[in-house]
Amino acid sequence: MIVVQKYGGTSVGDVDRVKRVADRIARTRRAGNQVVVVVSAMGKTTNELIKMAEEISDDPPGRELDMLLTAGERISMAVVAMALHELGVPARSFTGSQAGIITDARHGKARIVDITPGRVKEALDDGDVVIVAGFQGVSQDTKDVTTLGRGGSDTTAVALAAALDADVCEIYTDVDGVFTADPRIVPDARKLDRVSFEEMLELAAQGAKVLQVRSVEFGRNYGVEIHVRSSFSYSQGTWVGPEEKKMEDAIISGVAHDTSEAKLTLKGVPDKPGVAARVFTALAEANVNIDMIVQNVSAEGVTDISFTLPRGETKHADEVLSTLSDEIGATGVDIDDSIAKVSLVGAGMKTHPGIAARMFAALSDAGVNIEMISTSTIRISVVVDGDDVETAVRAIHDAFDLSDGMVGKEQGA
Repeated sequence: MIVVQKYGGTSVGDVDRVKRVADRIARTRRAGNQVVVVVSAMGKTTNELIKMAEEISDDPPGRELDMLLTAGERISMAVVAMALHELGVPARSFTGSQAGIITDARHGKARIVDITPGRVKEALDDGDVVIVAGFQGVSQDTKDVTTLGRGGSDTTAVALAAALDADVCEIYTDVDGVFTADPRIVPDARKLDRVSFEEMLELAAQGAKVLQVRSVEFGRNYGVEIHVRSSFSYSQGTWVGPEEKKMEDAIISGVAHDTSEAKLTLKGVPDKPGVAARVFTALAEANVNIDMIVQNVSAEGVTDISFTLPRGETKHADEVLSTLSDEIGATGVDIDDSIAKVSLVGAGMKTHPGIAARMFAALSDAGVNIEMISTSTIRISVVVDGDDVETAVRAIHDAFDLSDGMVGKEQGA
């Protein structure tokens, strides 16, 4: 049986935690399994490396920044391998490139295009535990080191599990699983036993940080079930896998929130065919990721177009739109970086009317103003003022009784 395990930065945050993780890995290996372990950088190493780079340069070259940031995971893989050797368990560490993680050439947010795990398989056949540095790969074109973006170690683990046809992919973190809301905001949030790929994709995309979106996509596309669990206990966590239809399934899975986005508004845009296409084509060519989009009702032949995007990309997007603004005859760009997004997610909502009305009523009763709205068949998202995010999460969570023993089974009533 092949088991892939991933340990996050908190799980390997110091020497004592590294030893505890090594003990867990050793137990898995001694149970007769072949084990591949993906590790993140220890503690806040990545943040410290980013801070160092920012103190040196306002705009460090992407290639060199990736070279710097991947050092954190290389440290982790080596010390975990050393800890296993101390326990009498043979282990071999590999960087992302050595493990065969092949990516495109986009530094900072590269995408995996192939995995050639020949050296990993060879090490497993030799009886070694394999430790792989997460979050990184190598470009198939430039042969440079690349990074996969925040949470990229999750993607590394699930992709390796798919390539190795592993029996299970365990994502170890500092929480017990996937909850109906962030327990730091809603202390009585409930841990879910199981979440569908589709629901987890929406939760992750809307701010739930327990799994990276692309790791869930890999799991869904290649049929790899993911077990999210705590590295500090041996209790069962949350299984993420194909949707399983059962009687009285919960309508709502949870409430996610995201405080990492900003809202840009292109003002006074001529309301005529082709203008919106020019705006979003320019942003796409600049690799700016767009989330929610709202175009206001036209008045006197002009309109405003608002959209949300990662806060770290606002400067780049502002430069693109400021240049484009003159070309298309718009009047300027406004930036609001004090917003938050709150989302209600559940596969059952698509067949139950009244979900949106109940959500909006809960926000109104809590005195929270809605700035933007976006929906899918299993998700409703709103943009609110950043100061209102915790109030909004609690109000929605309470409105749908997500802490109750019914876990939302009667939320559409």
